[in-house]
Order: sequence, then C-alpha cells, then structure tokens
Amino acid sequence: MEGIPTSLINLKASWEELKTENPKLRIRDAAKHLDVSEAELLATGLGQNVVRLSTDFVDQVKKFPRLEKVMSLTRSEGCVLEHKGRFQKIEIHGSAPHQVGTVIGPIEQRIFFNAWKYGFAVNSDTPRGPMFSLQYFDAQGDAIMKVYLQEKSDDDFAKTMVLEHLHKDQVSALDPVPYALPEYISEDDLDKACFSSDWENMKDTHDFFGMLRKYKLNRLNAVEWIGDNWAHQVDRLSARQVVNTASETGLPIMIFAGNKGNIQIHQGKVKNIKQLGDWLNVMDPDFNMHLNEEVIDKAFVVHKNTVDGLVSALELFDKKGDMVCQFFGLRKPGVPQKEAWKELLDSLN
Repeated sequence: MEGIPTSLINLKASWEELKTENPKLRIRDAAKHLDVSEAELLATGLGQNVVRLSTDFVDQVKKFPRLEKVMSLTRSEGCVLEHKGRFQKIEIHGSAPHQVGTVIGPIEQRIFFNAWKYGFAVNSDTPRGPMFSLQYFDAQGDAIMKVYLQEKSDDDFAKTMVLEHLHKDQVSALDPVPYALPEYISEDDLDKACFSSDWENMKDTHDFFGMLRKYKLNRLNAVEWIGDNWAHQVDRLSARQVVNTASETGLPIMIFAGNKGNIQIHQGKVKNIKQLGDWLNVMDPDFNMHLNEEVIDKAFVVHKNTVDGLVSALELFDKKGDMVCQFFGLRKPGVPQKEAWKELLDSLN
C-alpha cells in the first residue's frame, strides 16, 4: 500500500469490517452506512482490483461499441435500469464541457458529460465468478453509469482500452464536492397564467425543460402547480398497474430513469414482472428494471402537448422531489401515442 493515503487505508479497513458483518451489503449501501460516496469507497481498491481512468470520458464512450455485447446499468435514487446489448450508435453533440451523447440501439441513453468527474476499471469477485466493469461517477461521487462485460464481450479490447486511458494519479484519495442546491421560485411568485399558457402551447416534450428554466421551477412543483387538466396525482404505487397491464396486454412502453450524468431508456414490451417486497422488478432476458417502491413519495399522470397530439406519462418522485423514473407509451416522432396507453393512465387513481 505504498503511497496510498492513510484516509483510504482506514476507509478500506472500515469497509472490510462492515463486509464481514454483512457480506451481502452492496457497495452503494455500504457507502451510505460509512457516510462516504460510492466513488470514495471504490477508490479504496486502487492498486489492487481498481484502476482509475483518465477524464477524457467522451473518447472512452466513443469506444464502447468495440466492447461488443455488454450490460449497461444506470440508476436514479430509486430505480435501476439494466440493458444487455451493444452500444450500437453513438453521436456526440455540442462542445466541451457541455457535450451531450445520444446512444441508439439495444442500449438507449442520453449522456450529459458535464456531470462526469471520475472513472474506474474494476475487477470484482462475485458469486458468479470474476467480473470486469467500467464505472463512472459525478463530482459528488454518485454513480452515473456502469458497464459490465458479458460472455460475448471483447475482453481483449477492454484491457487495451484501460491501458489507453490510465489516469496519471493512481494513489490519491478523491475529493468529492456536494452540489449546490438550485434556487427555485415559490408558488406565490409564479406567474401562473403565463406558465399555464406556455404549458398549453408546447410543441414538443423537450420544450418542458426550457419552461422549467424560464420559470425557475423544479419538476415536481411544475406538475403540482399546473392544475388537473395537465397533471394530477395518483396512487404512489401506480407503476405496479402500469407494468403489469403492459405485460398482460403486450402494450409496448418506454421507461426513463437516470441521474445528472445519464438517462437510460427502455423501449418495447415488458414480460416477466416480479414483486419482491418493496421492489417492483422486470426480469426479461436483455432488460431488467428494479424499482424501489419505498423511495417513491408521489406519483403524477402528466400530459403535454406536441405536434403529434397529447403525450402522457406516469412520473414518480422521491421525498426530495427528485425524479425516480417515468413511464410513457412507446411512440415514434410523427406518430400519436396509442389510445390504449392513454386509457391505462386514465384508469389510475
């Protein structure tokens, strides 16, 4: 452990003790228990099973298609999406540091590189044998995306990629910084007439983000204050009815979940639904969703106007008002949403 800071050595010892007491504890939960970030805890493996990657994250992501079939995992506080497949098509938009990546194919993502801070290559011992992954984190040390090699992945290219993107510093402790909380407007100060007019006149669902910035609103307050014509609260466990109905009827859906650095999207049918305690799970061969219902505080059905007609979603929020995940009916630009999807959302209460 020559050169490794004492703080990392002490943290590693605390983690080892915790794992002895609870061997099935996941690293994310262990980090919360030890009051550190997941990235800090992962960094205790530097010099052993963990290698820190350089910060040229766009160049790294551009190489993901050469890894062949992988499993990509992205999560919010309460929802995990896992897709197996290739990073088939990647496009990078904008200029540094505000570049955005779009991933299209079996793995579908919207990547926001300005939030990326740390990257690691990790070799883990698991009950299923050794596992290699690339893991990326934001400035706070929270996970953005994890990419796990699978049986049909290109292991040799993965090793080459790591060597090409080694960070010069493989010993220093991380220095995560908390995010500054944005300032939002109060309901009394909101011009509700103008806000309602802008909502009614949206032409695309993406107009919503500009509207939030314009009025300095967080997403939860927007749907709470717009009025029942456009958004209304439903039972917080409504996702159960949505995914079970979609499974039973073959209705294709879209699921969005993510964080400051990446949104992962599922498009298609869901089939094998399993409720395990507080966890609502989709367990299909190439797609898994794990939704922690304990985290869900509020659920809203939300409608937005587009040039293709009304687009409706079920949106779930946690106790902090952050988005847990969203459910839409599967549709393509230029095609109205399916009436069966609208009827399903209308049946929620």
